[in-house]
Amino acid sequence: MAKKTRNIILAIIIIGVALFVIIQLVPYGKDHANPLVVSEPNWDSQQTHDLARRACFDCHSNETIWPWYSNIAPVSWLVYHDVEEGRNRFNLSDWQNSSPPDAGEFSEVISESEMPPFQYLLMHSSAKLSAVEKEQLITGLQKSLGK
Repeated sequence: MAKKTRNIILAIIIIGVALFVIIQLVPYGKDHANPLVVSEPNWDSQQTHDLARRACFDCHSNETIWPWYSNIAPVSWLVYHDVEEGRNRFNLSDWQNSSPPDAGEFSEVISESEMPPFQYLLMHSSAKLSAVEKEQLITGLQKSLGK
């Protein structure tokens, strides 16, 4: 009985490893392009820019720092999707062609800790903002965006 159980476990491990290797061949999530920076908001202060860079730029700009795990599926799929969605929502590197949310929405998602999202903060602790930093970022974004 023990040998049969061991063989089943071994088969499951082999199949799991084989599937992991096969999904690495899926090209989605492998394009780590950072298009040129076209235009940025007219930042009200260096502090606002620095806070936005720390908490927002990896998903909401063309200056994404692609971490090592963004090359390994299926995590690469999630990272790529988040960056693609973030840039489509608004892009701090293509501001003139971006349709950003209004200041109220910025304020809400930052103050309620919806942004940056929890899964991002797991691997990017420097993006975690204190309550004071959140308020500074919200105020700075409102001034920078003229809203």
